[in-house]
Amino acid sequence: MADDLLRTVLRFTEQQPGESPFWTAIDGLAILRSDRPKPLSHMIIKPALCITVQGAKWTAFGERRYEYGAGQAMVVGVEMPAVGQVTQASPDQPYLGLVIELDLGAMREVMEGLDELPVALENVQHGVFVSDFAGPLADCAARAVRLLDTPQAIPLLYPALMREICYWLITGPHGAQVVKMALASDRTRRLVGAIHALRDRFNEQIRVEELARIAQLSPSAFHRQFKALTAMTPVQYQKQLRLFEARRLLASGEDKVEMAAFRVGYESPSQFSREYSRMFGTSPRRDVASLRSAVS
Repeated sequence: MADDLLRTVLRFTEQQPGESPFWTAIDGLAILRSDRPKPLSHMIIKPALCITVQGAKWTAFGERRYEYGAGQAMVVGVEMPAVGQVTQASPDQPYLGLVIELDLGAMREVMEGLDELPVALENVQHGVFVSDFAGPLADCAARAVRLLDTPQAIPLLYPALMREICYWLITGPHGAQVVKMALASDRTRRLVGAIHALRDRFNEQIRVEELARIAQLSPSAFHRQFKALTAMTPVQYQKQLRLFEARRLLASGEDKVEMAAFRVGYESPSQFSREYSRMFGTSPRRDVASLRSAVS
């Protein structure tokens, strides 16, 4: 089945014009290819199954780094900013990957239909883990890619395929961690609500005390649990969201550096430039010139 997935993804990428990532007719399904190791990339990852079909890469969330090679997948349960890099790829054996955004509502529906669930692990706080990827899950991924050949069938067939993916994740060797992510205790749900408030208002000055009230925690407990879940402090999380959005604005030509800084919440363009340079390794103007030349 893993060989079938490799052949299917390779065939798809060889037929595509333009550059990876290839966003598909299936909402939430992206297909990745790189013929060489890539520089660092910065992204926002939603709850998703991130599969390496061939090659290898790593992804870091704050202080936590996850490496996953061919036949492995990273499962993400909370929307977070991340940094990643393809480390193993060549023209003869390109890096190939899939990102399948997870439908947590479908996940909970599948859980309700099971007679018995894996016991959720109370000591698992992280919103990410890496697992081997083979068997029925690899078959589901290959069928999702093949479904792109018949776009008219996607609305009818993909929801059932997503439920099947959820089933195999829940009943697989890491089912307890998946259940923990999907169910989330009331405390975790409140914490995720605070994360969403920070995401939606990333360009505002939001005090930790306000976020703690949303999570119904003391500021110190909120800070501690936020970092346990995301590997970042609330300030670090907000800063990454701001800088990622600023980079998008600049790369698309929508704004000049000073305007982008103000739009994402910075009051000082010089502070913005310093933090941008620390994040992306070069000044905003040089980075944007490089990004635009890469796509021209």
